[in-house]
Amino acid sequence: MLAAAVASAATIAGSFAFAEDVSQERLLNADKEAGNWLHHHKDYSANRFSTLTEINHDNVKNLKVAWTMALGGVEGGGIWSHGGLEGTPIVDNGFMYVTDGWGSVYKIDAHGGKGTLLWKMDPKTDHDWAGAVACCGVDNRGVALWNNLVISHTLDGRLIATNSETGQVAWQRQVADPDKGEVITGAPLIVKDMAITGVAGAEYGIRGWIAATDLKTQKEVWRTHTIPGKDDPGHETWKDDKSAAASGGGSTWVTGSYDPSSNTIVWGVGNPGPDWDNEYRPGDNLYTDSSLGLDADTGKIKWHYQHTPNDPYDYDSVAENVLADVPGPNNTTMKLALEADRNGFAYAIDRTNGKFLWGLPFVKKVTWTKGLDPETGKPIEYDPKQGVQRYNASVTPSRENKVTDICPGNMGGKNWPPTAYNPTLKLWYIPVIESCNRITVEEMTPDKIKPREFFTGGGPSQPVKITGSVTAIDVTTGKVAGKAETQFPNLGGILATPDLVFSGQPSGEVIAYDAKSLQKLWEFNTGGGVNAPPMTFSVDGKQYVAILVGLGGAWDKWFIDATPELKKMQPGSMLYVFAL
Repeated sequence: MLAAAVASAATIAGSFAFAEDVSQERLLNADKEAGNWLHHHKDYSANRFSTLTEINHDNVKNLKVAWTMALGGVEGGGIWSHGGLEGTPIVDNGFMYVTDGWGSVYKIDAHGGKGTLLWKMDPKTDHDWAGAVACCGVDNRGVALWNNLVISHTLDGRLIATNSETGQVAWQRQVADPDKGEVITGAPLIVKDMAITGVAGAEYGIRGWIAATDLKTQKEVWRTHTIPGKDDPGHETWKDDKSAAASGGGSTWVTGSYDPSSNTIVWGVGNPGPDWDNEYRPGDNLYTDSSLGLDADTGKIKWHYQHTPNDPYDYDSVAENVLADVPGPNNTTMKLALEADRNGFAYAIDRTNGKFLWGLPFVKKVTWTKGLDPETGKPIEYDPKQGVQRYNASVTPSRENKVTDICPGNMGGKNWPPTAYNPTLKLWYIPVIESCNRITVEEMTPDKIKPREFFTGGGPSQPVKITGSVTAIDVTTGKVAGKAETQFPNLGGILATPDLVFSGQPSGEVIAYDAKSLQKLWEFNTGGGVNAPPMTFSVDGKQYVAILVGLGGAWDKWFIDATPELKKMQPGSMLYVFAL
């Protein structure tokens, strides 16, 4: 079923360097390998921060294209006209591993100042079967490395292990079930010889989960459902008489982080289903719209923090959690988990117990609530005695308020594109979507739940223009430290280095900013929409910045009317690599 590698083993043997096996020890100490990018988020803390300084504030203006490579995966399938690129390249000792939207894996030799394709593994995903239930695009966000294997996901729910030298598939197993509307778009997280997998599909009435696969035995170690079963803590927060929890959503499609000191995986959980008819599912709807702390060995939930109980806005909390240590009072260290929520608020919680510490709006316009309770972090209007929350009732979608405008829109103040954190400056950079949109509510009933069909309780439209920014937050004060406005929403994510911040625009520009002032220092137009985060690496003593270019995902299908200028952007699938 799976295609052979493009290049022969003999071709690979001719390369003048080899990657080492990626051990758990190397993964634990990934931040010590400055030239490599071994995790999806660079390190277990999801900082996306590199200490490389050859490219810096003084010379970034001289950055030029070093090489490019055209990838495949542009073809469409299901409800999608084309694929897109949202992945982060992984680099180990000069060898790069990237994916296209359909989950094909490419190994590229980056030595010698150029890129040479060594092999391509095509998983032969059924485009129409998987694409028909991919809510938000034909996407794959990248691979992970373990020993001599490249670990990847496919949209049709498989976990695949590919030999890193030959490109031949070593083994694969089915983890998600597209027959139920489950697909996988996120990159794996490798913890203790396990691949941790999240699932997408809340819009199709799935019951979300996070699962761990033993990479030695290829068997499942644990699977934790994000919607509690009848005998589990949290089930009491589903107060309906329609078994709403069975189709309660809670997808987990963004790669989480890991705190080795406490053996805790921290992972974000998405929206409840149906998205907008929250009267169908009275109660807080745990563990949707939450950050979870899970025991890495067992998957048991240690703690949770829920941001928007009984969410009627499709905001969710699926974003990555950045783990940061910040000086606290009386010579203490605060162990933070930082999450930029789709509801427009940035949160810091204590990652040892899930306790709220601070929160603030990072978008310019929030209308769904008047603010956060300073003690609990819950919306001020939240009433735990009420099964159905209305928050700011005048703008909250409901069966009585069937058409209403909300800010931020349901795409969120930030969506999946990752933040970055500079631990020296204590600045946290958020890729912002400055948005409002219109929601139309449809009343849901149990008979409308059908496999592989949308179960959303309504949908959005786009009456106003949407812009964006890169916003910096000082995590020592919990206050906005700067904002670089952008013409379009930030749909790709952030890279931080000691004195620079890199980001991209869906109109094609890759941009470098000063890390302190957010002044624009460099810009290059790739000619294709940027929908992926930048990363950096070094090989042969030279630093490079790499980014995948090819607009796909949800924007150009569901939200394009809010950015009409982007309608001219053509589908593409390109890797750009820059150097001085």
